[in-house]
Amino acid sequence: MDELDTLVEQTELLLAEGNEIELKDHLDELNISDVEALIDELPEYGALFIETLSVNRAVNVFRILDFPTQERILKRLPGPKISEIINEMPPDDRTAFFSELKGDVVKQLIILLPPAARKEALALLGYPEDSVGRLMTPDYITVKQHWDIARVLHHIRKYGKASETIDVLYVIDKDGKLLDDIRIKDVLLADPDTKVKDLIDNRLIALHANDPQEEAINVFRMNNRVALPVVDEQDIMLGIVTVDDILWVANEEYTEDMQRIGGTEALDEPYLDVSIPHLVKKRAGWLIVLFFGQLLTTTVLEHYESQLASAVLILFMPVILSSGGNSGSQASTLIIQAMALGEVTLTDWWRVMRREILSGLLLGLILGSLGFLRVCTWQAFAHAYGNHWLLVGAVVSLSLVGVVLWGSLVGSMLPFILRRLGADPASSSAPFVSTLVDVTGLIIYFTVATVILTGVLL
Repeated sequence: MDELDTLVEQTELLLAEGNEIELKDHLDELNISDVEALIDELPEYGALFIETLSVNRAVNVFRILDFPTQERILKRLPGPKISEIINEMPPDDRTAFFSELKGDVVKQLIILLPPAARKEALALLGYPEDSVGRLMTPDYITVKQHWDIARVLHHIRKYGKASETIDVLYVIDKDGKLLDDIRIKDVLLADPDTKVKDLIDNRLIALHANDPQEEAINVFRMNNRVALPVVDEQDIMLGIVTVDDILWVANEEYTEDMQRIGGTEALDEPYLDVSIPHLVKKRAGWLIVLFFGQLLTTTVLEHYESQLASAVLILFMPVILSSGGNSGSQASTLIIQAMALGEVTLTDWWRVMRREILSGLLLGLILGSLGFLRVCTWQAFAHAYGNHWLLVGAVVSLSLVGVVLWGSLVGSMLPFILRRLGADPASSSAPFVSTLVDVTGLIIYFTVATVILTGVLL
């Protein structure tokens, strides 16, 4: 029995006894992540656990739950507890939660907030859905450049508890314009008489409120920061984004990309929480598109019906098609990942194309050589391809070169085309690329065969 099983067993025993005090003591001794695990294992008691915990711990558990669980618990909590949790949630987590709810529910919850927090919530919800503005919190510490360290420390003691983090302090002028940021380490190591302006290094990195969240992920990835400031077009400081929020977004983006690469629409909730009809709806669209794409394969085969009379050509169709599809899927996955990491941008399309032409040609030559070797081997031992085996080998090897090269080009360029059109590059998924290359691969294969084998085997 592992630790989680033991924990669940202990909790179930306390629930059966109905001792609320012992249950509260038990939950208070657990880590936040352990309480989350208990809610996952005992979902029917999720609301009871949240209601039993102290407000601060209840909020810390609630904010790390996935949205379907949050919504389910919210419906079962009494009004006063809902008000406590909504009011105590950090602004960024509250905004993320409100963003998932339906409009009428959000209106009901916003009414529970005091006027200042209500204004703050509405302002954050006013930013585009996938923008940095939705992630930021207004709870941070600012200082002025003419302050000395003694005054800074006094300011931190006074306001630091309400701040999301005190690892970084933000230097602003009298108009609220962000000048720079300084690390708490530098403040603690400086003499009390040192001025803030003496600690400024002018290496400020800031996000803009309307920036896409994907850009924020890349900025955090490239810079060793626990938080980054958010400014408007006039560089007025609006809030901060912390690395924990970015990690959540990065995980969601990764999950969505993996689902799209697999040839399905992104799921809005965990797989096991998705209803069968909703799951079918998410998957059916792409399958229908791919089905019609494969029908084009049938059309191509009908067009080359006379060439199909040759059994030799039919034998090599699977290897030709799979090689092209595999090379296209490889290239597509590599470019999608490179785009997600910020390693490749739209302006790099020509560099990528040149690289894929060269690498696709080399890969095609490798597989083409192996295909020719296979024809030679079978001919030597079984005389499988008759007197014209060299021509058959040439068709197979040249087709492989062409199909692999074409697959690499299609797979690498499709993400650029989708990004240029404003779509998600991950939509150029492996099944989509494979289907597209199957159709064009057949055309390449039969064209090569027609040129080389007409009057011989055709």
